[in-house]
Order: sequence, then structure tokens, then C-alpha cells
Amino acid sequence: MVLRITLLSVLLLPWAAYGNSVYKCMRDDKVIFSQTACPSEYRQHRIEYELGITTEIDSDKRSAPKDHLRELLSNQSLSSEKLLKLLDAEIYRLQQENSYFQILQASEIKKLERKRYWQKKGQDDPEYLKERTIIDEHFKQLTLLNNSTIELLEQHKQKLSLTSEQAMNE
Repeated sequence: MVLRITLLSVLLLPWAAYGNSVYKCMRDDKVIFSQTACPSEYRQHRIEYELGITTEIDSDKRSAPKDHLRELLSNQSLSSEKLLKLLDAEIYRLQQENSYFQILQASEIKKLERKRYWQKKGQDDPEYLKERTIIDEHFKQLTLLNNSTIELLEQHKQKLSLTSEQAMNE
């Protein structure tokens, strides 16, 4: 469910970027408003709306919409210090998520233990063991996924640190 919501928000993010920018296309005495760049035969003004303030910019040059995620990943928009801080924050978040997974796993095991107790089954009951294995495997997979992501982020952080140190030395 969380994956679907995340995927939906990522897919709709570019559409949300169009919402705060409108193009005013003018030719002779004709004016057209559009959310996409004007055709080449029209003069273009870009009207931006942000935080209740509307600004109109004369922009006859054609602009393609920016992909902010691609810009962030290509490291053009952030300084190396800011990127290192963001990497540290993401690593910390993933470590906290692993701790949260441990708490959730303990809670699920306690629920399973209560269920087993009230059904008066032993700890060697096949149904109990099967459910316990499913819970353990589920949280093990989540933790392994986070750990592999943390490892990749650490490698990227080390590579970024080395390049920033080399740039400082030169």
C-alpha cells in the first residue's frame, strides 16, 4: 500500500509542478493561456504563482520542464556538503526504520504468542511455527533491504567525500 502511494505521488509530482506556472501566449491581438510552452509563432510570458504571489516574466525563449529528481541525482543543484548531509540523514532514517522493524516484529511475535496461548497450543505446533517463520522472514527481508540501501549510500558518501577532499587539495 505504501509502495502504491509512493509510486502515485512520484508519478503525479511532475503534474503538480505545472500547476504553479502558466504561459501567456500572444500573437497580434490574440492572447491564449496555456500550461505548456507556447508555439514558436507566439510571444511568450511565463506567469508563476507561488505562496500567493503572482509574477509575470517575459520569456520568449522556450523552456522545457525541469526534472528535479534527475537534477538532484546528477548532483548539479546541491553542493557536496549539502549532499553529504542529506546522505547522512537518509542513512540515519534507514537505521531508525530498522529499529522500528525490530519493535514491530516483537509486537507481532507477542500477538502470535497470545493467540497460541489462548488456543492452548504448544510452542512446537506446526501452525505456530509456520506463522512465526513467516513473521521472521518478512522482517528479515525488510531489514536486509534497508541494510543494502545503507551500504550503497555509505559507498556513495565515501566516493563523494573523496572527490570533495581532492577538490579541496587542488
